[in-house]
Amino acid sequence: MKIPALVTPGQALSVDEARRYSRHVVVPHISAIGQQRLKGAKVICVGAGGLGSPALMYLAAAGVGTLGIVDFDTVDESNLARQIIHGQSDIGKSKVQSAISKIAEINPLIKTVAHEVRLDTSNVMEIFSDYDLIIDGTDNFATRYLINDACVLLGKPYVWGSVLRFDGQASVFWTAHGPCYRCLHPEPSGDIPNCAEAGVLGILCASIASIQVTEAIKIIIGIGEPLVGSLMTFDALTMDYRKVTVLKDPQCVICGINPTQKALLTDYESFCSTPKEESINVVELKLKMDSGDDFMLVDVREPHEFDIVRIPGSVLIPLSQFLDGSALANLPRDKAIILHCRSGVRSATALEILKTAGFSDSTHVEGGVIAWAQQIDTTCTVY
Repeated sequence: MKIPALVTPGQALSVDEARRYSRHVVVPHISAIGQQRLKGAKVICVGAGGLGSPALMYLAAAGVGTLGIVDFDTVDESNLARQIIHGQSDIGKSKVQSAISKIAEINPLIKTVAHEVRLDTSNVMEIFSDYDLIIDGTDNFATRYLINDACVLLGKPYVWGSVLRFDGQASVFWTAHGPCYRCLHPEPSGDIPNCAEAGVLGILCASIASIQVTEAIKIIIGIGEPLVGSLMTFDALTMDYRKVTVLKDPQCVICGINPTQKALLTDYESFCSTPKEESINVVELKLKMDSGDDFMLVDVREPHEFDIVRIPGSVLIPLSQFLDGSALANLPRDKAIILHCRSGVRSATALEILKTAGFSDSTHVEGGVIAWAQQIDTTCTVY
């Protein structure tokens, strides 16, 4: 689908800019006018992590005039294998400030804007309103739905990407020309873990982020056919790229013919999470242990994770056995069952399966092994 340029050309290129962007300018589809459009563009990247790192670096190198960065986290050593905008000396620093310092080295001719906040319903509309295009570098459903809904309500193009293990996906959601994220995923899926849960090949982040930045550039300049109405999937193990058509859903709650959602939701975390009454925290779990309560503690992670760290007394039954139903035969119906995983994502999925199968006296642990290591036994290995 051919789409007109999103951004009007900025000021004429300076001598320094003409020299820096010369390889762009000589491309007929870009030319000096296209580079001026990039110069006049305001793009915001939500997240300075796995996807955000390479995206920010290439947006800066391409000459996007104003680059906003949203992140509230600090750099951790476990980030460095994939979040390439950060280095060893940045551990403990704000991700936004770390990213800004690297961007200044890549391209001192552009402007960066720091948004060191957790994006939520109280600030997303105000923050996004200053930008032409939004790039999503997050890895959780709550923020994706928040970004999508804000972009729909503001009429902004939303360049989305997702990575998990060896698989990546990318698309452009823009209701002026096609579907929104809710047309693809009307409701959050509880059975898909995030990167922290399932892991990811670090270089895959660069592969998907490069697609996102390519789409952003095409939209800004008005060239080619952006991934509006298409979902690009990538399997790194087979090097297989596929494009799937995504149709606009006429029944979509926010962009359909008769939308029922005309504002942001009050709480996106609740919209995407397991009901609170079906979970306990690690302090409550420890109290049950100390009190000698009769229950079965089930770890739904993978064997290699169980070997790294485990909660005392837990029994390993991987999530795959819940998904295929084989775990049910090994679970008692005459005592309580408490499930846990690394952070609570997979255990919530297993809990839903148990509830459906009639195991009414079952619950799962908020925060999983990570919360246990942080709040109960700080000697535990956190991975």
